[in-house]
Amino acid sequence: MLNQNSFEIAKTAHLPATGRPDVQDAWFAMRLSLIVGVAMLAGKVTAWIMTGSTAILADAAESVVHVIAVAFAAFSLRLSQKPAAPRFLYGYERIAFLSAGFEGAMIVLAAIYILITAIQKWLAGLQLENLGAGTMLLLAAGCLNAALGWYLTQTGRRLNSLILEADGKHVLTDSWTSFGVVLGLVLVIGTHWKPFDPIIALLVAVNILWSGGKLVWRAAVGLLDYSDPAIGHQIRERLDSICTELGIKYHGVRFRATGYRQLVEVHLLFPKATELGDAHALATRVEERLAAELTTPTEVITHMEAEEDHESVHAHEHYTGLPL
Repeated sequence: MLNQNSFEIAKTAHLPATGRPDVQDAWFAMRLSLIVGVAMLAGKVTAWIMTGSTAILADAAESVVHVIAVAFAAFSLRLSQKPAAPRFLYGYERIAFLSAGFEGAMIVLAAIYILITAIQKWLAGLQLENLGAGTMLLLAAGCLNAALGWYLTQTGRRLNSLILEADGKHVLTDSWTSFGVVLGLVLVIGTHWKPFDPIIALLVAVNILWSGGKLVWRAAVGLLDYSDPAIGHQIRERLDSICTELGIKYHGVRFRATGYRQLVEVHLLFPKATELGDAHALATRVEERLAAELTTPTEVITHMEAEEDHESVHAHEHYTGLPL
């Protein structure tokens, strides 16, 4: 039977709420990304039909992946904002890692498709036309995507949203892809050497393959609760200051990311003579101050121990924390 008290505590965790300004900003950014993504796809498909360029086809294929990935990211963003439930006491925020991994995997698939298509078309013979108009259309799409990617990345970092940041990086990759294709088409126009087109397509594929692989890796380490040393240093630095000021010792710091916030656990040591109420009040102050002083939204969970015998107690346990 589920512990109702645990559920009530989970509901009060620092989770995003639909009416909060930061959540509204996130939804605006996601909707904008989806609308622009569909428009970019339409423009690139038009440019490909006009020119028959393999490089433009590669760029359009990447945009197809982007639209699918953004739709999944929108679903993930909505799910991540749901409050905790009896069977999901920590909420749904870790869907952010799945979203980033899905987007990265889709990028990798697009890169493989581009590689195969570019080689096939090169071997079959290259037929190009209307390169001037197609190049201008693609250049406009690239500029718009670059502006959108910058906006999404900055918004994701400001809101600490891995979903938005991953989407922004994908859009930026898409813009660089477009600029690379434009460069290739300009070279074709200037030199009349058609192989520049599939060569650029192959380079584009390698670039987005690298970008997709990084997203998949970031999602994997997030799901495996990778502990970033820089974040760990920041947490310990603030704990040192707070606990020294309050006259408390601590050890056993652990932390994990959910894709939106951090969950930090720390063991606080009190003399056995300390009244339970006093110890609880100090522990609450540590929780509140540490959460307020960190740059990432954080929930802090403390565990109170007697200073005199905590080493002997832990000697009989398989303890995996970081003793400090």
